Amino acid sequence: MAEFPFQLLIKRTYPEKRTERLLCTALLRVIPGRRKVYDAMWNDKSVIAKVFSHKIIARRHLKREWQGLNLLQRRGLSSPAPLFYGHTEDGRWAVVVQKIADSSTVLDVFQETLEPAKKLDLLVLVCKELAKQHNKGVLQKDLHLGNFLLGGDKVFALDTGQMRFSRRELDRKNSIPQLAMLASCLPDTNTESISMLCKEYFKARGWHFGKPDESSFQKQLAVHRKRTLRKGLKKCLRTSKRYLRIKADRYIAVFDRAFCPKAEPLNFIKQIDAMMDEGQILKKGDTCYVSRITWNDKDVVVKRYNHKGFIHSLRHTIKRSRARRSWLHGHRLVMLDIATPKPLAYIEQRKGKLVWRSYIVTEYVEGQKLYNFLRDDNITEQRRLNEIQRVVKLFDKLWKYRITHGDLKHSNILITDNCPVLTDLDGMKVHKWTWIYKHRRRKDLRRFSKQLSPSFVSKTI
Repeated sequence: MAEFPFQLLIKRTYPEKRTERLLCTALLRVIPGRRKVYDAMWNDKSVIAKVFSHKIIARRHLKREWQGLNLLQRRGLSSPAPLFYGHTEDGRWAVVVQKIADSSTVLDVFQETLEPAKKLDLLVLVCKELAKQHNKGVLQKDLHLGNFLLGGDKVFALDTGQMRFSRRELDRKNSIPQLAMLASCLPDTNTESISMLCKEYFKARGWHFGKPDESSFQKQLAVHRKRTLRKGLKKCLRTSKRYLRIKADRYIAVFDRAFCPKAEPLNFIKQIDAMMDEGQILKKGDTCYVSRITWNDKDVVVKRYNHKGFIHSLRHTIKRSRARRSWLHGHRLVMLDIATPKPLAYIEQRKGKLVWRSYIVTEYVEGQKLYNFLRDDNITEQRRLNEIQRVVKLFDKLWKYRITHGDLKHSNILITDNCPVLTDLDGMKVHKWTWIYKHRRRKDLRRFSKQLSPSFVSKTI
């Protein structure tokens, strides 16, 4: 990886042939094998340089990007101004565009915003810009919040290589799926905000939002929620703006970049066993070892899945490590707005091709295990009842998405000030077949209810 800042020479081919020098100061985005996006300085101006690295399709992607930016400008739509393009010294194609001052991607702003009302206001801004694009015949094939830039109260379009341009405005058939993509950013329980978003879009298009439109929108919304979830889980396994994938020595790991902004992940990997031994040991068994540690000023829990023989390692190599499954299920629940400790990293230690041991790292959540909570003499009967009802609502959320936990004992549910939190996700399953799902759900309920008195069960479930 290049150290910043570094000089990037671009042999400009359009609009004039000459050599340009850029000082790249930061890496903004990377898609391995495809492109890198840099923050740079050119002639004392702040610019964005997008470098395409694919051997076969790089030139095609460059042309689409350049033509898209120019078409947006001609149609009066907000986007960074294209400056020039050419190729680098090592033959990679690059395009340089204007940098919008004091701007962030809408995705970053959306994730950093805590208030639901402000999140909705942000989506309404994007919604209105999307309606303008549709009125001008622009269709975004890869619509997501990371492809919009927020500068002040203005929204700019990015990644024009994934846009399609028509001479006529988009009809309902093509527009409603795009609106559904945007609305999928909101929790599906927030029906009021989703309805408001639809009304704002149809108002901007000058259309009436009728029952056929609502029916079509709901179908598309369900489709896009599944697609967004699938794409989000794929991103959790590769290097991106948010995640860092490491393959070194005997280890394969993925880290959330926010977990290690000023630290070397390899140091964490090499010290992990020693840190677990020195930390607060929460569980020490033959199958797994759990310890609470502090690293990089973060309070975290590390769970190690131990090696239990060749056959055991072979089985978990074939069906993937328990840490990897926990990592993916943790992100699945976060994306579905179901409370669970935030996953920060997973690590696999290998011998040859076999997974020998694996580790899942999550944030530490302050709370009381449900088992202990229900037996605490300082807790009133009414509060116990209220918390169990909140736990049942948590189950309803899981079952809505046909998810079963696999080990739904009371010690795997934490009672916190905000809401019950689900832990120990390596046995979780998402079911396609109804009869298997119902069977596993009954097993979950039996496991959970076994630790409740019959009178308590009849009051709550």
